[in-house]
Order: sequence, then structure tokens, then C-alpha cells
Amino acid sequence: MQAVSSDLIDLAKRAANLSRPILRRYFRAKLDVIRKGDESPVTRADREAEATIRQLLEREAPDHGIIGEEHGSERTDADYVWVLDPLDGTRAFVVGKPTFGTLIALAYKGRPVLGLIDMPLLGEQWLGATGHVTTWNGEATATRACADLAHAWINATSPEMFRPGREAGGFARVRTASAGCNYGGDCYGYGLVASGCLDLTIEASMQSYDFMALAPVIEGAGGKITDWAGDPLSLTGDGTVLAAGDARVHAEAVALLGQG
Repeated sequence: MQAVSSDLIDLAKRAANLSRPILRRYFRAKLDVIRKGDESPVTRADREAEATIRQLLEREAPDHGIIGEEHGSERTDADYVWVLDPLDGTRAFVVGKPTFGTLIALAYKGRPVLGLIDMPLLGEQWLGATGHVTTWNGEATATRACADLAHAWINATSPEMFRPGREAGGFARVRTASAGCNYGGDCYGYGLVASGCLDLTIEASMQSYDFMALAPVIEGAGGKITDWAGDPLSLTGDGTVLAAGDARVHAEAVALLGQG
């Protein structure tokens, strides 16, 4: 595919600029936490931020589709579909941790071509797009070299996200073979891979709005991101994600994950 246009990149940035002050305003405020059908938490902050982003996209790109965690889907048969997670890390948000973010992705015919990770409280933003180098706060950023998993530092939001059996076993094999594992951070871990601070982020039980924005960020920084089978991420993925700064570490992790 040809490079993503500057107009679409600018639109993603404008969307983040609108959601950021909303999330900052509600941070550590007294909010009711609602449990959705899948038992995941949601607050007024999530819903207001997504509604504001959607209003912008519907006005500026009315022929594009939208998939949002909080307000559903529209025009998903369009060539271009925006995929939104207004507050990735709601659990962190509701207990006052600043490691939550906003994920804004654009898919073309089901594949992610633009991704933005915005960290409202930390003042950090990663942006990746097909045909462009990934940036961190406007400056080019890149993953780091890591020859093997034994020297790789890895990250996962929580060990509880891996279902018993294949997922838990696969994660345990990768964790044991690595130099060490950190937990927490949600989307922040992927930004840290893109900036060469972490070598591998491995997760499961993800929805499309959780991972679509991550792929262009990792790939544009020189890394590799797929599902656990090594296949490209798409709107119809199985919810597993493996992001590595170095293709050698990625290949080693895929092999371990496939042993179950």
C-alpha cells in the first residue's frame, strides 16, 4: 500500500488532542465504575472521550467506518475503518495510575496502516503509519537490537490475561527463557518496545481496538508484531499479540509459543 497521507495522520493527531484533556480532567476524580458484560470496567471518561473522537471523524471522514470499544461500530464494510480505544488501561485509570493511554488506529481493508498511542498523563505519544518512520513526541524512534530471548526484557499487562492451557503455557515458556519480565502498562509497553526500552511485549485476550493501533507503531520503528502464530494482525485476529524489537527474538518466541 502507498504511504498514508499527511491529512489522515493529522486527523489522528487532532483526535488525540481532543480526548487528552477529557481524560486528564477525570483522572483521580470521583467516578462511578460500571461493569460491562465481559466484566471489564468503564467510566464516564471512556465514553466521553470516544464520543468526542467519533464526532470529529464523522465530520471529517464521513465515508470511513468506525469501531469503538464504548459506542459500537458503523460502516465496517468501508475500505477505511477507524478503530478506537479511548482509554486503554481503565483499571489503571480508576486506581490513579498514570499508565493508561488512548489508542487510535486506521485500518485499510482490514489491515492496520496508521496507529497512535497517546499517554495523556505522561506527555508521550507514538505515531506510526505505512510509509513513515515511527515517531515519539514528533521525533523518529527505533527499536533496539537483541540477538536472542535470553537477553530480552519482556512485558505483559497481567499474567491473568492468559487463559489456562495453551496461552498460559506458552507465556510461561517465553517468560522463563527471557532475561526478565515486567507486568503492567497496557499500551505503554508497546511504545517502550518501539523506543528500544523493552525487547518484547506478549499478550492475549485482546480485542481489535486493543491492538490495531500497535502494529504501525512497532513496524515503523523497525520491529515485528504479529499474533502468536506469526501471522499479521487484522480486524479478525484471534486476540493474541507478540511485539518484538528484533525479528530474531520474535522468531524464537513464536517457536516457543507453538510448542503447546
